[in-house]
Amino acid sequence: MVRVDGKGDGTSLVRVRDLDKRYQRGSEELDVLQGLNLDVEKGEFVAFMGPSGSGKTTLLNLLGGLDVPTSGTISVGGDEITSMAGRRLAAWRARHVGFVFQMYNLIPVLTAYQNVELPLLLTKLAKRERRAHVETVLSLVGLSDRRDHYPRQLSGGQEQRVAIARAIVTDPTFLLCDEPTGDLDRKSADEIMQLVDRLVHEHGKTVLMVTHDPRAAERAHSVLHLDKGTLVEAVGSA
Repeated sequence: MVRVDGKGDGTSLVRVRDLDKRYQRGSEELDVLQGLNLDVEKGEFVAFMGPSGSGKTTLLNLLGGLDVPTSGTISVGGDEITSMAGRRLAAWRARHVGFVFQMYNLIPVLTAYQNVELPLLLTKLAKRERRAHVETVLSLVGLSDRRDHYPRQLSGGQEQRVAIARAIVTDPTFLLCDEPTGDLDRKSADEIMQLVDRLVHEHGKTVLMVTHDPRAAERAHSVLHLDKGTLVEAVGSA
């Protein structure tokens, strides 16, 4: 279940309260998010929509600990990340967050296997254990036969599959997807969303996704619109 009224019972995986984010632009203050509340249960798939500049990516960055709010709190799995900083926050992010970006953000000089393995190099897993993890997620995204290919040798859809494999290889608490289909043709976009669907329905992943694509948003359990710095649940969303 997803709520935006701030009346969740405290058991939600993601809990946001009275979130404000302001930026200074010269002498002007720009209010991007204002008094935002959000509760997301484990295993939910939530899509955030809204016009460019409405603060969707800002919200995703705050949820992932890449940015800090002006005021308010964010808790994930009982951890209040707005009280964390420095190495503690970086360690939390590495363990709990899987990021998927529009432009894939793969390292061009590394193979698909090496790109996926990168997050595991920050763990204490032995090489054999890392290999098992990487091979498992590459199989899950259907790219076992492309493990030794470099990004330039892959299609856009395949690159995004590698990026998703990299995001899930540490078995994170949730996935944050920022326009994951924004740079893909329709066929590839649909295939990526089918994969995200599988992660949610077969593997119990919690996914929070920013998108401009109505067809991508249709797959979510809930669609939330960012309007004047606050979240509004879309009419008819599940």
